[in-house]
Order: sequence, then structure tokens, then C-alpha cells
Amino acid sequence: MQESIDAAKIAEYLLQIKAIKLQPNTPFTWASGWKSPIYCDNRISLSYPAIRKDIKNALAAKIKEVYPDAEAIVGVATAGIPQGALVADALELPAAYVRPEPKSHGRQNQLEGDLAHGTKVVVLEDLISTGKSSLKAVEVLRQMGLEVIGLAAIFTYGFPLAEENFKNANCLWFALSDYNTLIDTAIKTGYVAQEDASKLAEWRKAPATWGV
Repeated sequence: MQESIDAAKIAEYLLQIKAIKLQPNTPFTWASGWKSPIYCDNRISLSYPAIRKDIKNALAAKIKEVYPDAEAIVGVATAGIPQGALVADALELPAAYVRPEPKSHGRQNQLEGDLAHGTKVVVLEDLISTGKSSLKAVEVLRQMGLEVIGLAAIFTYGFPLAEENFKNANCLWFALSDYNTLIDTAIKTGYVAQEDASKLAEWRKAPATWGV
């Protein structure tokens, strides 16, 4: 397995394939109603085999380093499912995935897979914003008797609220790249102008009121 690539390279990849878009002067509107200069959809990386492979290997290498006792990888539906399967394959570990809610039919499963009680799992996400949806999945797995030893993600917006939420939930986590690295990379590569840097920095400090 190759060595993990650095956060700047991951950011460069995500900008290159437009998995992350930055528009400080024509912001996006999120489902929450927040105005945002950034939009992230890391699922796009699945369509680029070379980048997909590098992200998979970077996640696998970091998980092996940070969570050496991992016995299984659990993706969070839906974006974490393919990433989780790829990483589990690279690490030669069992894979499973967890839904936000139990299925409404059949066996009404919330966890898809076959993991024994007490299995040490790493939860796999594509993106961390506030961390609430990820931690909901963590709590479900804990209630099912699995031992969540940590969470791994491709990218984080770096909100202080996320740090606080993970700390309160007593859940270790990491992301391959983050918002500050992304902005530095975007400026260095000419993706955004230097004069837009302050707008981008201000959004992360107060995303709920930025642009209002």
C-alpha cells in the first residue's frame, strides 16, 4: 500500500474534478438555508479511477496508522458506502454500512452486513460539516453492541461545532483534508483570487449568518 498523500494534494484533487466548488461572489444555498461559498460532493471522485485509488489508499493508510485495532469498516449511507467498501477491501477487512433509519420493509435492518457483537469498527464518511449525522450513525452502532474506535472522512469544513460534537460524543476522528488547506491550495493554484481569501475565511467562522 502506498504512503498516505498529504492534505494539500487531496484538496487539489477535489478542486480539479469539481467535487468541491468555491464561489465566494456567487454563493450556494444549502438545504439548511445557509449561504455558502463552497459546495462539496466527494462522490464525484468515484468517477475518476486514479484519484479514487489515491483517496482509498490515503484513507486506508491513515486508518492503519491511527486505528491499528480496526476489525471492520462501516460506511455511512449513502456517500460513505462506496468509500467504505473500497477502504475495507484495501485493508482486507469486513465491510458494512449503516442507514440513518431502519428499513421500512423486510428485516427492517439499519446495519447492513454481518458483524459480531463487540467488533471494533471504524466509521467511514465522505464529508464532515457539524458532525451530527455522522455521530448519529456512531450512536446507532454503539447501541447495537459494536465498539466504534473512531471515524475517518475525506474532507471537513473545520467548524468548531464539529470538534465540540465529536468531543462530547467521545469519538476520535480525522479527515484527509480540511477547509483551511483547501483555501490555501485554491489560492496557490489560482482557483480563487487572493482578495477572496478573507470572504472564504469569514464564512467558516460564522456559516449560519455569512452572506445574510
